[in-house]
Amino acid sequence: MARLNKSEAIQMLKEASIFEFGKTADTVRKTLHPQGIVTFIVDRNINYTNICINHCLFCAFWRTKDHPEAYVISKQELARKIEETIDQGGTQILLQGGVNPDLGLDFYIEMLRFIKENFKIHVHGFSPPEIYFLSQKEGLSIREILKRLMDAGLDSIPGGGAEILSDRVRMRQSPNKINSKQWLDVMREAHLLGMKSSATMMFGSLDEDEDVVEHLEAVRSLQDETGGFTAFIPWSFQPWNTDLKKEKSELMPAGAIKYLKVLALSRIYLDNVKNIQVSWVTQGVKIAQVGLRFGANDFGSTMLEENVVKAAGVCYRVSMDELIQAIRSAGFKPCQRDTFYNILKFL
Repeated sequence: MARLNKSEAIQMLKEASIFEFGKTADTVRKTLHPQGIVTFIVDRNINYTNICINHCLFCAFWRTKDHPEAYVISKQELARKIEETIDQGGTQILLQGGVNPDLGLDFYIEMLRFIKENFKIHVHGFSPPEIYFLSQKEGLSIREILKRLMDAGLDSIPGGGAEILSDRVRMRQSPNKINSKQWLDVMREAHLLGMKSSATMMFGSLDEDEDVVEHLEAVRSLQDETGGFTAFIPWSFQPWNTDLKKEKSELMPAGAIKYLKVLALSRIYLDNVKNIQVSWVTQGVKIAQVGLRFGANDFGSTMLEENVVKAAGVCYRVSMDELIQAIRSAGFKPCQRDTFYNILKFL
């Protein structure tokens, strides 16, 4: 199949039927993953602080530091959460937080060393906004910040903070946050240091079809350059409890049809990213199952804890047994994987 260009992708989003999307994306998936396997990981999202100076309009999780709900996690609480994760077969923690102006590089290094000295677990942590902020705060290059975090125990980077890599949209919904180029610069430096990362996209807020394709093009271009992205995860904006919803009351979550079209286009357009993940956290298990026929080959995480989407008023939960059954009943073989998509066990 010839590589889609931007204009073809925009036309497809605007004109192609849901059936055309599904058929094409499923064909690409079968080519890349002919074994009929769908993977997942057992992990936990740990948000070490909810204090954030970005104040993004689409986010319901952040708090100011004087807010009664503001927090920075203690070592005792961090240890408890990791112990629970390992006890349930977890192999990874996703460690992210707000951009807290009071936390410097020493805090992050100490937290990483504490984790690695006490637990055998993969740390998938600190998205580009956090890393870029540390670079600015400490007066060090992004590369130097990354090297110090890696030396302290950081294993890989999640794709958070991307939302839509279209500055037209970013300036409206998150003007205090890093721009598209800065997000890509952090990921490029990480990849060049040998560190893998995932990439994400949040769509359905103030974006148009053109913005979605601009995002996909940015990810594909960087992947052509570095090969450092392990997976891509598109998920739909959840407006409830957000300032953006208060400003634009007509905003509603993207429905299943829109979600499946964007998921399928992600699989078709990102011909150099092997793994595409469904988002049962925002869409629910049933639509996630359908997504396995729209190009996805990964069911994400059992997600023993999730706080950011929950703060926006959406709280789908699934046990490991339910996740395995969902994959099986969709006609696939469930497999537990690690962060780098190595198979740990067939189930």
